[in-house]
Amino acid sequence: MTAFPTWTPAARPGIVPLHPLTFGTILGRSFVALRQNPRVLLGFALVVQTVGTIVAAAGIVAAGVFSFARLATLQPGTEDFETVMAGAIALTSIVGIVLSLAASALGILVQGVVVGEVAHAIVAEKQTLRALWARVRPVAGRLVGYTLLVTLIGTVALGAVTAVVVAVAVAAGAWAVLIVVVVLIVAVPLLLWLSVKLLLVPSVIVLEGAGITTGIARSWTLTRGRFWPILGIVVVITLVFGVLTQVANVPFMFLTTGLSTIFAPTGEPDATALIGIVVGAVLTEIVMMLIQSIGLIVQSTASALIYADCRMRREGLDLDLLAYVDRRDAGQTELPDPYRLHIGRETAPRWARPAPAGVPATPSAPAEPAAQPVPTQTPPDPPAATEWTAPGTR
Repeated sequence: MTAFPTWTPAARPGIVPLHPLTFGTILGRSFVALRQNPRVLLGFALVVQTVGTIVAAAGIVAAGVFSFARLATLQPGTEDFETVMAGAIALTSIVGIVLSLAASALGILVQGVVVGEVAHAIVAEKQTLRALWARVRPVAGRLVGYTLLVTLIGTVALGAVTAVVVAVAVAAGAWAVLIVVVVLIVAVPLLLWLSVKLLLVPSVIVLEGAGITTGIARSWTLTRGRFWPILGIVVVITLVFGVLTQVANVPFMFLTTGLSTIFAPTGEPDATALIGIVVGAVLTEIVMMLIQSIGLIVQSTASALIYADCRMRREGLDLDLLAYVDRRDAGQTELPDPYRLHIGRETAPRWARPAPAGVPATPSAPAEPAAQPVPTQTPPDPPAATEWTAPGTR
């Protein structure tokens, strides 16, 4: 008997091909994950953004009402009034900063869920929110801690730079404007460079289960040699959603003005005018929240795809993903997570030929074989001529 091989179906296509990705592929497919699983990703992002915004706004309003209510019992212009005023401003500012940090922590959890979804979408798998959260929950504290660490370092650095600039500007006098311009020229490229080098930290933490310091080191290594493509993708996506936000904000500005005119045609600041302003502001905030949620999902998708591309180029992640897909489609179960295999492996570029030491590796055409001499053959000698005689005669 002959055993025929078992037939297996063709591998299901994921959102990207399983090989190193191009700039256009990453940029274009950053919008695909949202289209593939909108109910989970957009629903979760909207809920988180809405809860964060409502809690932050309510907290700031409550702190403001509580702190500024004491001013009604004091005489304006007195020392007590000025002291309470300063304390109320400080308390409201502190509450606003704390709640803003909490909102950013919620945003990093959304990014973690998106990264998990993209990792499965690359191998043509679709997960529920419960399954995605089960992957993010063990590392949620590290994601929040990384966000708070970066925010704290950025705040301290900004405060130190501001203090130095103010001190130098006071001493320099007329040169203050030039000093500020020089500081901005130096700060912008530095911030862009750091944003690219630290872009993959959330992806590393979620997909590899790494700690904060390990995630920073891994992101620093994986982005080596890929600065300009990554920067281009980040800048393009940021500009797209920045322009979209401004364009979407214009009609709602006219809507708010129109509602104010309808409710208060004489321009008097009464309750009806306030209703028009509030309705317009609420509608504007809803649309802005939707755009921000979509922008957060697209940016998180792009960072996850950049992570996969960098690992494909440096560590051969595409080979592990291809092996995982083949074994899964063949019916095997309990497969190991391909994103946690061969972490840190160094692979030689498969599209370049090895070069001798000291010679740059450049692709070259194969050398043609040397010409071989063609053997020559000497024709055999013709047979000797014989005299012809008629038959029967000698």
